Amino acid sequence: MTVAGRVDDVSTPSRVTSPTGATLNRAADQAFRLPVLMLVVAGLIAMAVTVLSASVGAAGLPVGGVLTSMVDRLPMIELSSSLTARQQDILFQIRLPRTILGLLVGGSLALAGSAYQGAFRNPLADPYLLGVSAGAGFGAVLALGFGLDIGWGPFAAVPAAAFVGALVAVISAASLARNAWASPATLLLAGVAVAALFSAAQTFLLQRLSETQAREALSWLFGQLNTTGWSEISILGPYLLVCGLILLAHRRHLDVLRVGDDEARSIGLNPARTRLIIIITASLLTAAAVSVSGLIAFVGLVVPHAVRLVAGHSYRIIMPMALITGASFLALVDIGARTISAPAELPVGVLTAFIGAPFFALILRRNPVQAR
Repeated sequence: MTVAGRVDDVSTPSRVTSPTGATLNRAADQAFRLPVLMLVVAGLIAMAVTVLSASVGAAGLPVGGVLTSMVDRLPMIELSSSLTARQQDILFQIRLPRTILGLLVGGSLALAGSAYQGAFRNPLADPYLLGVSAGAGFGAVLALGFGLDIGWGPFAAVPAAAFVGALVAVISAASLARNAWASPATLLLAGVAVAALFSAAQTFLLQRLSETQAREALSWLFGQLNTTGWSEISILGPYLLVCGLILLAHRRHLDVLRVGDDEARSIGLNPARTRLIIIITASLLTAAAVSVSGLIAFVGLVVPHAVRLVAGHSYRIIMPMALITGASFLALVDIGARTISAPAELPVGVLTAFIGAPFFALILRRNPVQAR
């Protein structure tokens, strides 16, 4: 049956016993090995970016010493590092927490962006453009403004408030768009309207805060990766672990939904329930990322598209590649934020907007959006 054949295209290759079976098997094996090779290369690049990011800063650290010190912290490995005690403190208390936070935030936003694009079948879907980031930002600023940043780890109040704001935003956008699945362009326009509404609400709230609170909130809204140790990582890490596993487990379902809802139903997949799970999970992941880094735009748009240019259109490979590539991308951008105007520091959200806005314009030019 045609549908079964399409589903097989996104599954692990099976052996073929036709007259041309040997040729087909070789082609299938090569097609299967290519994504694995891409993931390995992306992982190696991410590790290289991690070492580079941990080395670059106001107090430059030798790359060799950074790599040796990091490997020395691994279980059952003992190496002699060339870093002094002060350099070790800079590395493990300041530089490395910030680098890892950038990796986690970038991976979270890129993974959520690819999930939104698959669920809405819209290449322009993005946590920022759909209003999810603005809603999460409003919730987090509300919590910060009222001093609700209390709690422990993943149960902190700021991520919880950000999640509620993100969920309200995506539900509002879907409600405005009415038939959101049949008209993804209308959903995108509704997301822009919702984002504008939550941005206005943020401005109204900021005017009611004290000068100190407003300065803290504005710094947060511009997008930043400043850390006070490992506390932000302990907040975002559990969210990324749980939500990431759920989204990656649904990547094959997104390939089926890409073919069409009727085909999905014919093989027993419930499109509405699948989309609901993916949207809620992606919103929770976005909310957690926003709560620790502020509004960092376009990562969820730029990275999945860049991955598609290299890895094709199957979400089986797009989603894990987006996770790794997004981590590397934001860590690299953070290096630029720290060095372009040193000793001053640019908000990382400003740089991602500079990169993402022209990319978004290019996508719009190649894929015109028409509201129905």
